[in-house]
Amino acid sequence: MPADPSLPRPALERLLQWYVDAGADEAIGDAPVDRLAAPAPALAPPVLPARPLPQEPAAPPPVAGAVRRPPAAAAAPIPSVVAPADAATLAELEAAVRAFEGCPLKRTATNTVFADGNPGAPLMIVGEAPGADEDRIGKPFVGRSGQLLDRMLGTIGIERATGAYISNVLFWRPPGNRKPTGGEITSCLPFVLRHIALVRPKVLVLCGGTAASTLLQRPEGITRLRGRWFELDIPGLDAPVASLATFHPSYLLRTPLAKREAWKDLIALQLKLDKMLFN
Repeated sequence: MPADPSLPRPALERLLQWYVDAGADEAIGDAPVDRLAAPAPALAPPVLPARPLPQEPAAPPPVAGAVRRPPAAAAAPIPSVVAPADAATLAELEAAVRAFEGCPLKRTATNTVFADGNPGAPLMIVGEAPGADEDRIGKPFVGRSGQLLDRMLGTIGIERATGAYISNVLFWRPPGNRKPTGGEITSCLPFVLRHIALVRPKVLVLCGGTAASTLLQRPEGITRLRGRWFELDIPGLDAPVASLATFHPSYLLRTPLAKREAWKDLIALQLKLDKMLFN
């Protein structure tokens, strides 16, 4: 329903913010629509005269001694979407994700957000889910939290475009940036695990509680998991991946005091990468 133009500006701003928090953050028409207006009377469909169905010709009687052939085989079914475990390349996996219809978030999202950065980099970062900016642009970590992540990586000499590969546990934005449900996470998890297996990172950073609890399968919250190293077993990899849990940049924007702990995690990440790459 369109906003009342007689409302004062602060009230209009609060109403607009309510729409954004509810997930209605994009216009779909040039003019407002009054949903309370009485609908126009529907026109009765015209009645068409019934037509007799065509009769199939009767089959000819069988000839004595003739060999009866089996009916023609039905056309082969169209192959289904490639299963995550069957994807041999990142291109195949991305195509499978874009064709996947098993996550209801896809129906409300604008774009599928697969990944960004360099898949050949030793560092892979996995966050929670796309936000409004990511959903609009189609790349992970491009909003305010992504800008903070870029600056954080820069402090330890890592450039996003060449030194890191970035993705999320979910490939579609939850409406209003709400917390993902267990079913939504479960539907995407096989793609995420295959994603990690194809990239084969030397170090994995799990940003935020959702990414950490999903991949580590641990009940603790992020405040207890952050700063700790784990050996993460990924199907398809011969050896576990060194994995570090840390705060999500969006949490750091809301809680600046936590940046001190995040800085410690960055130093630990730098030391781990240097040890793996240069020793």
